[in-house]
Amino acid sequence: MLTFLQAEARARQIVDQARREAKAEAAGPVLTVRLVVESYIADRDARESRRAGRTIRSDAGRRLSRYILGQEKRGKQKALPVAALAGVALHGLKESDLLEWRKGLPDELKGSTEQRLINDLKAALNGAYAAHRERLDPTLPAIIKHGLKAEKLDSDEAVPLARDNQILSDGQVGAIIAAAREVDAEQDWDGDLFRFVVVLAATGARFSQIARMKVGDVQRTQGRLMVPSSRKGRGGKIASTPHPVGKDVLDALLPATTGRGNDENLLERWRSEQVKGSIEWQRAGRGAWQFASEMQRPWQEIRARAKMPTVIPYSLRHSSIVRGIRANLPIRLVAALHDTSVPMIERHYGRWIADGLEDLAAAAVVPLVPAQGDGNVIQIAGRP
Repeated sequence: MLTFLQAEARARQIVDQARREAKAEAAGPVLTVRLVVESYIADRDARESRRAGRTIRSDAGRRLSRYILGQEKRGKQKALPVAALAGVALHGLKESDLLEWRKGLPDELKGSTEQRLINDLKAALNGAYAAHRERLDPTLPAIIKHGLKAEKLDSDEAVPLARDNQILSDGQVGAIIAAAREVDAEQDWDGDLFRFVVVLAATGARFSQIARMKVGDVQRTQGRLMVPSSRKGRGGKIASTPHPVGKDVLDALLPATTGRGNDENLLERWRSEQVKGSIEWQRAGRGAWQFASEMQRPWQEIRARAKMPTVIPYSLRHSSIVRGIRANLPIRLVAALHDTSVPMIERHYGRWIADGLEDLAAAAVVPLVPAQGDGNVIQIAGRP
């Protein structure tokens, strides 16, 4: 039973919903989450393929295809059905639809992977609203914002990005580089693997940044490498960041720069193809590094040789950041050298900031407790 006012409010809701549906249908095919996601995946795949120079699938496309559009069983990956969210029309999307989809994500999904997936979906939905604003309800951005907002951790403790065992000493970094040289020679990498690991360690840059470096980015006279900016963020970045390096690093890169044009890729590797009608493989020319997964197999051997079974390539970036902090470089400079933000450094490396500034803090210590001695009677709170 409804009161007159309740019935009137409900009737208005029904009429508003009908008008929105009529407006959406009149403007063309009804926009569903599936159509929006498929369009977004096509755009991301095209952009990544353009950057790589060949047809590839983007990471965003893989995530959204798996957890929105559904996926058949692939190798060790279980089959996943199409999400109920995929069939929801954009003009009728509710916050509860997004929250129900989030609850249905697998429990074993890593927090970082889940957040990337949510960010991908958010970008797809916001992009669709910007492109079809006249067809959609003005409240849709707010629904997207609140339905896909980042969850706050139920903890008062900050979680560091880098674990203690991923912060390497200079000696450990040297051991990894030495192991990379040995593996490079044994597996006939012709120095390609060794040079890539050297640049990873010397700059602390991401794989994708180093893979895009050109021969001209090695500025031997100035003693530095020009590291391209990452493609993360909203843009507005400088093209590259100068990173000072030692003569040992520059000498290690000499074979990759001698006799080559400034616009050629600095770090390359051999490509192989299978001989037709045979199980043998042969080299088919050289090309730029493209994916971080290309280091996966040789890295297993590198860390086994260096006797550091848990170390990961990203440890070299963590260690470079912490090395700058411990050298008492300004945090703004450490952030600029590693193409990240000051808040990110403070949030994830705060412990090492405190360690690095310990000597400065110690210099500010002053005596606070009055000394007691013969003939030196002082008054504290009115008592001798």
